[in-house]
Amino acid sequence: MSRDASKKRALVLDPSERASETIFGVLMAMSFTGSLSVATAGHQDARTMAIAALGSNLAWGLTDAVMYLIDTATTRNRLVELVRRVRTTPDAAEADALIADSIPEKLADAAGPKVFEVIRIHLLKLPELHAGLDGDDYRGAVGVGLLVVGATLPVVIPFMVMDSVQAALRVSNGLALVTLFLSGWIMGQYASGSPWRAGLAMVAVGSALVAAITALGG
Repeated sequence: MSRDASKKRALVLDPSERASETIFGVLMAMSFTGSLSVATAGHQDARTMAIAALGSNLAWGLTDAVMYLIDTATTRNRLVELVRRVRTTPDAAEADALIADSIPEKLADAAGPKVFEVIRIHLLKLPELHAGLDGDDYRGAVGVGLLVVGATLPVVIPFMVMDSVQAALRVSNGLALVTLFLSGWIMGQYASGSPWRAGLAMVAVGSALVAAITALGG
C-alpha cells in the first residue's frame, strides 16, 4: 500500500467511539472514588483505592483491546465472505439480495436496484481481500486500551499526590465531570447536534450511572 493510500485510511475509532471509551474509563474510576468514605478514609486508604481503580481499568482496557480485535476480525471476515459470494454468484439479482442482507434493513429499503448494482460492481472490482489482522488493527487495539486506562488518570492522580482526602475527592470529581462534559461535547459535534447540550447531558447521565454502579457495589 502506498503512503498516500495509507494516509487515506479511516481512523481506527471515530470521535464518538473515542469519546465512549473515555467515558467508560471515567465511570469505572468514579465507581471506585464514589465508594470512598471521606469521613473515615485516610491518605493510605485513598492511595490503595486509587491503585485499585487504576488496576481495574488496566484490566478493562486490556479486555476492550482484545474485544476490538475480535470485532475487527469478525467484521472483516464477513466482508471477505460477502465479496466471495457476490463474485461467485452468476445471477445479478441474487448478488443484489446478498448485498441487501448485509446492510441495515432501513437502508436496504431506501436503496433501489441501481444502488445495489453500483455496490455490486464496486465489490467485483475490489482487489483481493484478506481476513487477517494487520499492524493498524493491533495499533488500534493498543489505542483503545490506552483510552480506557488514560481516562482513569485525572480521576485517581489527586488521591496519589494530595494529603487531604476530602480535597482530593473534590478535585477528582471536578476533573471527572470536565472529562465527561468534553466527551459529550465531542459526541454532540460528531452528531451535528448541540455540543453544549450533549456535554451537559453526558455529565447528568454519567453522574446517574456512577451513583447506580456504586449502589450496586460495582
